[in-house]
Amino acid sequence: MSLPSRRHVALIGAPTDVGAADRGSSMGPEALRVAGLYQALTNRGLKVIDRGNLAGPGNPWLSPVDGYRHLREVIDWNRRVHEAVHAELAAARLPILLGGDHCLGIGTISAAARYCRETNRKLRVLWLDAHADFNTSELSPSGNIHGMPVACLCGFGPPELIGIGGVVPAIEPAWIRQIGIRSVDAGEKRFVHEQGLEVFDMRFIDEVGVRETMNMALADLDDDTHLHVSFDVDFLDPEIAPGVGTTVPGGPSYREAQLCMEMIADTGRLASLDIMELNPALDVRNRTATLAVDLVESLFGKSTLMRPHTRPDAHGDSITQPSARSIRR
Repeated sequence: MSLPSRRHVALIGAPTDVGAADRGSSMGPEALRVAGLYQALTNRGLKVIDRGNLAGPGNPWLSPVDGYRHLREVIDWNRRVHEAVHAELAAARLPILLGGDHCLGIGTISAAARYCRETNRKLRVLWLDAHADFNTSELSPSGNIHGMPVACLCGFGPPELIGIGGVVPAIEPAWIRQIGIRSVDAGEKRFVHEQGLEVFDMRFIDEVGVRETMNMALADLDDDTHLHVSFDVDFLDPEIAPGVGTTVPGGPSYREAQLCMEMIADTGRLASLDIMELNPALDVRNRTATLAVDLVESLFGKSTLMRPHTRPDAHGDSITQPSARSIRR
C-alpha cells in the first residue's frame, strides 16, 4: 500500500449537520468551494481531485434518545466518511474532508488510524478546536454528538460508533494534541483530566506563546508519522471567523492561526485533513470560508518569504515549560 503524497489531494464533501446543535454546517462544503479552495490548492502546485459530496441521511431534528441525538444518522455518515477517506489514503492521495459538523471526525480519524495500522505507521492527531469534544452520553448536557468525537475515538461511546474502523479504541489519548481549547463542560473537564489528554488550552497559549505551544505539539514527529489535522473553524476567534454555530470568544488571532498552520506545514508530515463546523448561515458574505481557505493554503506551504523548513526536535526544541495538560480539576 502506497503512502499518501502531499502533492495529490482529494476533496470529499460531507454535507451534514446531524451531530450539531444548529442547522447550517451541512452547507460548509459548498461554501469552501465558493471561497476557491480547489483553485487555491492547485495554485500551490497540487494535483487536486474534487470527489463531490457524499450522500447520507438527512437531519431529522429530533430530541436525544438515551443521551444521543441522531445516533443512527451519525453512525451512517461516519461509516461513509471512513470508507471514502480510507480509499483516498490507500490510493496515495491526501484526503481533505469538507464538513459538515465535527462528529465526522470519528470517521476521518478512524480511517487514518486504520491506514496507519495497515502501513505500520504512527498516528499523530492535532485537534484545533475551541472545545475538547470529550463528552459522553452521561456527561453531555445536549446529547449532540459533535461534542463527543474524541471520546468515541478513544473508546467511550456506543459500540456501533466506536467500532468504525475495526479496532476499539481507534486511537490512544497519547496520540492526540488539542490546541486552542477554551470551552469544556464541567463533567467533561474531569474526564479529560482522568484520561490524560494532552491539551494546550488558550491559557497555556497565552502563557507560553503559539511558537512554543506548536513546538511541543509537534515534537517527536518522524518519517514514520502520519499527521492528521482536524481543524474546527471555531478554533479561531469569532471576531475573525463568525461563521460557526458554537462561537467562543478568546480564540487565536489571524496571525496566531497562520503561525500554527505554517509550523505544521514546516514539518512536511501533513497526511490528512478535516475542515469542520463552517456554518455559512451564520457567516458574513462567506468571510469565514475565505479565511479557512487562506489558512489551508498556509498548511500546504504558502508563506510571505522563502524560509528554511525546521522541525521541532524530540524534546520540543528543548522547551522547559509547565505541563501541557492545562485543563485542571
